[in-house]
Amino acid sequence: MSVHIPVHDHTTADAIYPFDARGIAKRFRHAAIFGALDALNPGERMRFVNDHNPIPLLQQMQARYGDRVEINYLDQGPQGVMIDFIVKAS
Repeated sequence: MSVHIPVHDHTTADAIYPFDARGIAKRFRHAAIFGALDALNPGERMRFVNDHNPIPLLQQMQARYGDRVEINYLDQGPQGVMIDFIVKAS
């Protein structure tokens, strides 16, 4: 899967931060993802790319963040997924 990840070069609300999980060792992925999400401010989003649909991760995110993180699938296919995780105001 060839994925182009557009990125804004600023740190204001609506900024998009790319996170390509394919380059992170599987045993560290969830911790790295949670760390990245915890660093985002309301209105910011992490554009997540992975080689598979991360159902267990999404379940863990629901338990950890509840409705504070919105999940929007942008692309899903046999070669992977692209999902925006958007942090909402508490």
